[in-house]
Order: sequence, then structure tokens, then C-alpha cells
Amino acid sequence: MVSVNSAVAQDGSGAETVLKDVVTDATVVDVVANNLGLVAAFVALMYATAMVCAVREVMNSRTSQGSIAWLLSLFFLPYITVPLYFVFGWRSFSDYARIQSTLGRQERARRADELGLTDHVETRDWPVLSRVSGIPFLAGNTVDVLIDGDATFAAIKEAIARAQHVIFFQFFTVHDDSLGREMADALIARAREDVRVYFLYDDVGSHGLPHSYRNRLKEAGVEVCGFNEKHKFLRLLGPMRLNYRNHRKLVVIDYREAFVGGHNVADQYVGRDKWFGHWRDTHARVDGPASVPCALSFVEDWLWASGEQIDIPQVNEIPMPGDESVLVMPTGPADKLEECAIAFVEAAARATRRLWLTTPYLVPSLDVQTALCAAAMRGVDVRILLPEKRDHWAVWLASHAYENILVQRGVKVYRYTDGFLHQKVLLMDDDLVSIGTVNLDNRSLQINFELTLWFTHARTIGKVEKMLEADFEKAKLTWPEDFSSRSYVFQVFAQGARLLSPIL
Repeated sequence: MVSVNSAVAQDGSGAETVLKDVVTDATVVDVVANNLGLVAAFVALMYATAMVCAVREVMNSRTSQGSIAWLLSLFFLPYITVPLYFVFGWRSFSDYARIQSTLGRQERARRADELGLTDHVETRDWPVLSRVSGIPFLAGNTVDVLIDGDATFAAIKEAIARAQHVIFFQFFTVHDDSLGREMADALIARAREDVRVYFLYDDVGSHGLPHSYRNRLKEAGVEVCGFNEKHKFLRLLGPMRLNYRNHRKLVVIDYREAFVGGHNVADQYVGRDKWFGHWRDTHARVDGPASVPCALSFVEDWLWASGEQIDIPQVNEIPMPGDESVLVMPTGPADKLEECAIAFVEAAARATRRLWLTTPYLVPSLDVQTALCAAAMRGVDVRILLPEKRDHWAVWLASHAYENILVQRGVKVYRYTDGFLHQKVLLMDDDLVSIGTVNLDNRSLQINFELTLWFTHARTIGKVEKMLEADFEKAKLTWPEDFSSRSYVFQVFAQGARLLSPIL
């Protein structure tokens, strides 16, 4: 008989390994046993939190499909789903809704009516848009359509230079590059002349903006704030606001002049990026009463972001330099309904001859898809202009899948080939135009804070028509068989990206 000791002696290395494994396993068991209470508490806490999230999802559901997906995931995979729900599922903007209420949209609309600024004809003709906005069409404006970055930022710099009292400057993305420094210099120059300057940026869109850039503005007297700056704790540990971004691009000068559109403050937006090349984008300049609700939108954002309320001065008379009516429509996750989508569906439903849209991202909700397809099926010339180049892989892939769905039902989808297309414009018949910050995707329609200007005057409609005709000439039409002719791998990735549409 061979003893255990002799066996160990004969094969010492193997026995040592076995003994080490036994000791290690025993140590793990001891650790688990000693901390069993903590493990049980963690499991109970996770399931209790999942239950809270599930109840909240049931009470605040917007779509049954999305809510059922959340509920099943919370039940079966709480450890993974609970953190994701706090980032992507928890819609908590009642505090922002209270700001909208306390700043008195209805009171300001009544005041505009008293001053004779309200265009009752346009408000009556477009009741849904007016109800969504909360502020009626305002008459007496002049409107300029600004095509591409050079024209847009030249006009903005000129307006900043003539500011006498206050400047509101808000963008989703600001870079510390040539254009970013040019705009900073312009703002600093006015701040040093005792003009009040407010600079608001989105923390996600401007995540690379260095402290030195912001400090330079602050040292010159510019008030600087990130949209989520006051909510950093919630953003990290509570119902996170990181997924709900402020996508507005807005400049207001002295409550009299406003700029709204698709441009951000970065060199690529003026065609200085080699990959994108020509950057096709559109802004609108409004001079007149419509600047006041634009300022109100900024004041609401500033109060939520910084906790500081900016008082808009009461005036007995507002200049009316032109003859155009403009509707200002801020939308966002604080809305009770998906009001941005309601506005676009209304435009599609009322179209009788044409509905032309331009957007860099095509990830529409089912309601918007249905409205577009229905318009095409009743003979409306429905066109969507998209970029051929990509800037976000997942969105670009998903847009191909949605493009295929729409073209099969008669919607004409074009791909812009002269650089990168980023404008957000709608033209309906000869009756309505919108220029703003809204992409045709779920993020803009449901999640982000956005801003859209609506126009009805024949002059602006004619300008936009001419602009879009030139854009379509630089685009290629997508045919119904194009998607199926691509590789099977591409189709799988595109359809897979489409499944992520609620957060794209």
C-alpha cells in the first residue's frame, strides 16, 4: 500500500495544486458565508428597486410595447436593467414643467394679444400647432433663411456686435476650435461693454469643451452654465438626465432678434472638416415679436440649469418691423404628450400636394411612419432628404432599414451627395414651412429638448422651396430594390440597429 505522504512525495506539484484549489474554494465559501447577510440585502434592494421602477413605468407609460419590454427585463434581469432604466427609462421632468407653468406661458400669450401681436388668422388656421406651442402665431416679423455655416455665423456675429442689453447664446455642441474661439471673442467683446451675456451648452454635446474655454468667458463677465450642471448628483445616482439632452440652437439679441436652426459651434459646421467636407445646414433669423418666445424658451432652460431666473422686461410696445407671422415651438420630455410628433403628424395629415422633409437621421416613431406613408398613398409628393455620408454608425444603419420601409410604400427618399446634410426643414404644400433643431428620429421627437420655428408667409415658403429644389438636384433617389441588393450582413446590422430606435 502506498501512503498519502508517499503519493504526495511522488507527485508533489499535482498535490500542491489540488490542496491550493481546496483551500481557495474553502476561502470563497467562508467569504460568502460571512457576508451572506450583505448579499441577501443587495438582492432584496435590487428587486425592491426593480419593483419601484416597474410601478413607475406602469404609471408613466407612453407606449405599451416599450413598457412591456421594460417590465419583462426588470423582472428577469434586474441587475442589468435597473441601471439602464435609470439612464434611459426614467422620465422625470415635473420640475421643468413647473418652471414652464410659473413663467406663465398663458399670461405671456394674453399679453401678446393685448399688444396686438397675435395673428388670429394664422392661429385659427393652424390650431394644433398653436396648442402644442402654447403661444400663438405672432405677426410683424422679418425672416431671413440662412443657408450654410458661413452665412449663418456671419449674421450671428453681426447681431452680437450690435447688441445693447442682453445676449442669450445656446448650443448643443460647442468646440474649442477656430469657430468656437471666434464666437467666444464676439461674446467677450460685448460682455466687456456691459452687455449681459448668457452662455448655455449641453453637457453631452459639448463634453469635450475644456475648462479653459469656459473660464475665459467667465473672467470676461459672461454667465456660463451647462444644462445638467445643477443636476450632477441626479445625473449619476438618481433618475439620470444624461439621456435627455438639450438639443436647442438659439441666439437671442435684446429680445428683438433670434436665430434658430441646425448649426452648432464647431469647425465642421462651416465646412472645415476634411471627412465631412461641405456641411449643408440651415438656420433662420427672425427680427420682431417672435424673438420674445424664443427668449422665454432660453429663460426656462437657464432657470432649470442654473437655478437663476432671468426677468424678461415688461414692455408696452414691441417693434413690428415686418409682415410675416411666426410660431415658436419649444418641445421636450417635460411635455405631457409627444407634442413635437403631434405637430409633424399634423403637417403630414394636412398635406394635399407635397411634403418635403430634410433630416440627418431617419428613425421615426410608428405614428410618424404611418402619417408619412398615408400621405404618400393618397398621392402627396412625400420626399425625405438624408445624408449619404455617416456621422453615427448606429443611426446611419437604422436609417437604411427605415428608408426601406418607407420607399416600399411610396415615400421618395433621397441621399444627399454634396458633403454632409444636417438641416432640419419641412415644406408642406405652399402653406407651411418649419426650420429648427428637430431630427426625424425618436430622440428629437420624444427625448430631447428641441426648438422649431413655423412660417406661413409666401416669401419664406418660396425661399425654402428654391433652396430644397437645389438640394434635391444634388441627391440620388433610393429605389425599392436598393436595400435588398445590399449584402446580407449589411441588412442584418441595419435591422439590428433599428431595434435600438427608442434611444437613437
